[in-house]
Amino acid sequence: MDAVAVETARGGARGADHSGAHAGGCTCGHCPHGAREAHHRAVAAFRRRRDELAAGTGVPEGLAHSPEASRQWVSDELAHCARTVAERAREAEAALSGRRTRHTVIAVWSAAGLLALGLLLTAVGDGWSRARTAALLAAVLIAALLHLAAWLHRARGGLLAPLTGEDNRLSTSRTVAAAWLLMAVYAVLVIAGTLIGGTAEGDGFASGSEWAAAAAGLPAALALSFAVTVWVRHTVATRVRSFTMQKVRADRPRAADLLTDDAGRVSFTDVQYVAVNLAALVLAAVNLAGAPDGFPVLSWPVAVLLAVSALTYAAAKYSEGGRPVILSVVRAREPGDLPAPVRPGDDIEIRGCGFVPAGAGEPDRLARTVVRIGAVCVPVPLVPVRGGFRNPRDTVLTVPVPAEVEAGTVEVQVITAAGTESGRYPVTVTD
Repeated sequence: MDAVAVETARGGARGADHSGAHAGGCTCGHCPHGAREAHHRAVAAFRRRRDELAAGTGVPEGLAHSPEASRQWVSDELAHCARTVAERAREAEAALSGRRTRHTVIAVWSAAGLLALGLLLTAVGDGWSRARTAALLAAVLIAALLHLAAWLHRARGGLLAPLTGEDNRLSTSRTVAAAWLLMAVYAVLVIAGTLIGGTAEGDGFASGSEWAAAAAGLPAALALSFAVTVWVRHTVATRVRSFTMQKVRADRPRAADLLTDDAGRVSFTDVQYVAVNLAALVLAAVNLAGAPDGFPVLSWPVAVLLAVSALTYAAAKYSEGGRPVILSVVRAREPGDLPAPVRPGDDIEIRGCGFVPAGAGEPDRLARTVVRIGAVCVPVPLVPVRGGFRNPRDTVLTVPVPAEVEAGTVEVQVITAAGTESGRYPVTVTD
């Protein structure tokens, strides 16, 4: 980031005659627009190249006589192009980091401004009170602290940094816990501001019955969301280390991560967890606005609903994913071929599941899939078709048996883009 900023500053210091250099079709990679445009062009070029090779055009004439050699050349060519696309994506992410920080800060101060506007509108009939002053000051203080946090983490996306997991995706559990934490801090600040001066507005808060109701509400919801966050992080980390779960790092955090799985598909468990907690937060905010001299009261049915939602979410995180599994290995037979044993130089078809983990559908990650045959590691070739790839797939991999494999019983093992190894499957190779 520092190098990019220095280079951008140098570009801006060359003179006013280059003031329009980053407009239009700029692909410099240093400014946000140029980095994004360069990434889009790299993606378009890769898709054109993939479709050309899928149609059989663009392959050198010297390789046309050998299907194996041409397939390997096509795979290497696509892997190289895919790495270029990945590099452009990283450049775009680095260039957009500062913009994302500004957007989060603007969102925070906009929320504080909307709250101030609401306080002013509701004060027209009832008049301005100490509770409204406390609410406004608490909002300004929280917004200032969040602004400071965004500035300190500006190189990692501002306020999104503490909400981003180790896989570079927005964490649903962390975001929900952060929302409850902000609500609790805001409620405490409003209560503190209201109690300053010993006014009568805060007398009701000292009663035991109201404190018991409050203790069963917001603090319980906060503790539950924190417990889910810790449990999910521990579970995911433990399962990844024990090779029972595959995790692939995302290019950048997205808002959609809160409602989708690693593959970008809408997740029911994530949606219900966010929806239930969002409804409870709205209820708590309404209660706090009506009675700012105490914790917002959440009834027991709401607390039970939050607990059921949290248990469903935690159970889903414990059971999702899995390591790759080899079910069978057979000789890949071309039309017209006679049945024969597996020999060096033949293609084998590995059938199973989990070979392409969620989030590893991009070409540069597909190219990382490897099959270990005996002591030889064979990269799985990329076989393009129009609009995608025929190999590798999540349930089937096709790889050649290298000549270095010795005759006899060898073990086949799949290593996915996440670095997770499958179990070993014995295969007999003959001379």
